[in-house]
Amino acid sequence: MKGQRRIPPQGELRQSQVITTFGPGAMVDLPDHSVLIGGLEFWQGERRRLYDERLESRVCELLHIDTVALFEPPVDDSTPGAPRTGITSFVFPEWFIAQVEESYVTPSGKKYRTRPLVHWSGRVKGGYLTPQRKIAPVVPVRFVQACVKGHISDIDWYAFVHNDRQARRVGQLWLDEGGAGNDFSEIFIRCEKTGKRRPLSDATVPQSKVLGRCKGRQPWLGPKMSEACEEYNRLLVRSASNAYFGQTLSVIAIPDQDAALKEAVDHVYDDFLQYCESLRDVTRERRKQKVAVALEGFSDEAVWAELSRRNEPTPTRKKSIKQVEIETLLSQRESVGEDTPHGDFYARTRSMEGVPRGLAPLLGRIVLVHRMREILAQVGFTRFEASMPDIDGELDLDIELAPLARELSWVPAVENKGEGIFLSFEEQAIQAWLDRGPVRRRGRELEDGFNRWCERKHIEDASFPGLPYIMLHSLAHLLITAVSLECGYAASSIRERVYGRSYGYGILLYTGTAGSEGTLGGLVQIGNSIEHHLVRALEMGRLCSNDPVCAQHSPASFHEERFLHGAACHGCLLIAETCCERRNEFLDRALVVPTVSTPGAAFFPDSCF
Repeated sequence: MKGQRRIPPQGELRQSQVITTFGPGAMVDLPDHSVLIGGLEFWQGERRRLYDERLESRVCELLHIDTVALFEPPVDDSTPGAPRTGITSFVFPEWFIAQVEESYVTPSGKKYRTRPLVHWSGRVKGGYLTPQRKIAPVVPVRFVQACVKGHISDIDWYAFVHNDRQARRVGQLWLDEGGAGNDFSEIFIRCEKTGKRRPLSDATVPQSKVLGRCKGRQPWLGPKMSEACEEYNRLLVRSASNAYFGQTLSVIAIPDQDAALKEAVDHVYDDFLQYCESLRDVTRERRKQKVAVALEGFSDEAVWAELSRRNEPTPTRKKSIKQVEIETLLSQRESVGEDTPHGDFYARTRSMEGVPRGLAPLLGRIVLVHRMREILAQVGFTRFEASMPDIDGELDLDIELAPLARELSWVPAVENKGEGIFLSFEEQAIQAWLDRGPVRRRGRELEDGFNRWCERKHIEDASFPGLPYIMLHSLAHLLITAVSLECGYAASSIRERVYGRSYGYGILLYTGTAGSEGTLGGLVQIGNSIEHHLVRALEMGRLCSNDPVCAQHSPASFHEERFLHGAACHGCLLIAETCCERRNEFLDRALVVPTVSTPGAAFFPDSCF
């Protein structure tokens, strides 16, 4: 309406943040309160669709649904008169702490800073009404309760302080804090009416049932949404890193023989072709100008064959996500994809001339990926514990994910365009290395640490990733640090993709952004002399600033509780978690290069230096 002022949104997020960190069910701090990001039903506005059959097929299999679409999160349209777009959120938590300075002295004489707890419905003009009739500002309480299935709700503070689920909800509650306010044993909830007082540390005891059984509340799907749940609530600090783990799947979009036809059909599928039931329908739709332009050069029969294939039930997945990728990168042709300005994928094999004599028998191929497209989709989320994809890049089918929507028909996704370097390694060299005695002994040590980790986390049926994966993963971290000094990209923007199965051994270092900034050419240029950077990375890995402590670390040691690390620490292998596909786990320098403690288990011998 003319003259009507457009109300700006209360907060803004990048599309990539919505997929990974602040998706449905995540808590976000706003200036005056905290909110819970709404489910997909509450996402409004135009969304651009992304296409990738491998990713769609895997999402359907993982979520046990027949079909699914990939859409980018909605983008705010600031055009005057444009429809409202954005993501609806819900106020959470509904309990606040008033910003008043008062003290409480215990009978023993100990002094605590105390502040009143205020419910959302008990606020006055958005704040707390003090006895002096002044309005004090309030901030969201730091503590909520959740369960391992992702359900979340406010803590019943009256039941907690009185240790009684039937306690009356009357009387002012206070939060008493001693010291800096970080020690749960020094944080108390106090009822002014009854004088009861209870430390918050009671709710932090492992396997504690203090907060009661979970009621299965799913407020991100709607204020009254819930489901049956047999778990017990656990204390959750609202801003803690374990409050939300967006579970994502990613694929590298690779070309195939019918890529041009699929892309042409994609342009007009949603608006025109998706309801075609016969070849005659395709011919009729083709009379429309937009369809005719999009399908120029393709016969009606070819288009109908593509539509028929799409309408078939989801085929049984025979190859993993990473297997298809590495098979393309290991293609015998000199180049893969089209070298066109608008192509999504173009890679070429580099000559092996100039590779040092010690590295030549180990390296199989060097591929320069000039252009590539990665599609990242969120399929759900967890709390307390993250569930990472396995080494094939896929989530376990048995994982229990919190839902993104009441009825799921699409999932949020983003695409990143970039460039990369791919190094493959000879299978014969890997097998010969695995047959050596010191390598087998080191493998048993690492597997013992993995088993201890499974025991500590109460994880069953987990599989050890294998020594080739750990070795290549560790090498990728060393190489990221080495090449970042000269390629023009920050180390935190270079990502890894490790291939450590029998179908192929290799590492892909790549970078990507939502625009075209990820294809500046720095990594490909480095790839022309990658063998020199590889030698430098190996030299960096031989000695850590924390040696001999780092090299002598035992994965099975209960004292350090670093069960998934061999010779690895912040001084040598640990990098930004945005770069690593395994959250800086499954690392060991001793499998890559000789160390002061384990000289005989290295894949790269001294002749490589």
